[in-house]
Amino acid sequence: MSERANASVIPFKVDDETEDGVLAEVPAESQAQNLSQNPGERLHMAEAVRMAEAIVFASAEPVSEKQLAGRLPDGINIAAAMAELQQIYARRGVNLVRVGDAWAFRTAGDLAFLMSRDTVQQKKLSRAALEVLAIIAYHQPVTRAEIEDIRGVETSKGTLDTLMETEWVKMRGRRRTPGRPVTYGTTDIFLDHFALEEIRDLPGMEELKGAGLLSGRMPSNFSIPLPPADPDALTDDEDPLTDIDLEELGLLTPRVEED
Repeated sequence: MSERANASVIPFKVDDETEDGVLAEVPAESQAQNLSQNPGERLHMAEAVRMAEAIVFASAEPVSEKQLAGRLPDGINIAAAMAELQQIYARRGVNLVRVGDAWAFRTAGDLAFLMSRDTVQQKKLSRAALEVLAIIAYHQPVTRAEIEDIRGVETSKGTLDTLMETEWVKMRGRRRTPGRPVTYGTTDIFLDHFALEEIRDLPGMEELKGAGLLSGRMPSNFSIPLPPADPDALTDDEDPLTDIDLEELGLLTPRVEED
């Protein structure tokens, strides 16, 4: 008997047709996943993808996977659902992008010029603010004294205030050293603005040299630190900010104790 006679027919889906009639390629891993699911599971996943689309679309801020897990049906593979939704929007005018551990819809990069008329012209950051921002991004968690040590000049409080007003920089905690100085780090809004999925997507030394942002004749011992994998996790020499700390820093209205 020939091998053809023993072969079994396995149904599979080669292409998905989008609403505008354009065929979108389905990745091999998605095809394999579809083959491993029965019709009921595929229907369950398709409905979860629709729900996730509605949640992210209606949100003014990026939606975290934890938030999605709390609103989608139990047992849904959040990563798989978002990967499928991201593939659906890959060739559309808006794309689903990852921002840290959250998801958001953003205008496709090649269509950004269409939004130019509606874009509010923002005031450019000063050179000092850009330097401080770069130091915080690469060296976080970092204190004001450490920033000044790296820059070699004094850093005004106004510069840090400006960066915190843009919500690109935040106070993380307090260093366990004399004086307990405040430590600074970047935010998810910083990642979103610069189109970074995570802080480790910042350009390295070779990329900065290639872009002309670093001199080709740098000292032999010059290096760029690797940002932490989880910028929100406190280090061993940091304490979290308490309400008392926030009151001292003017970020929380002091509580009035009644007699």
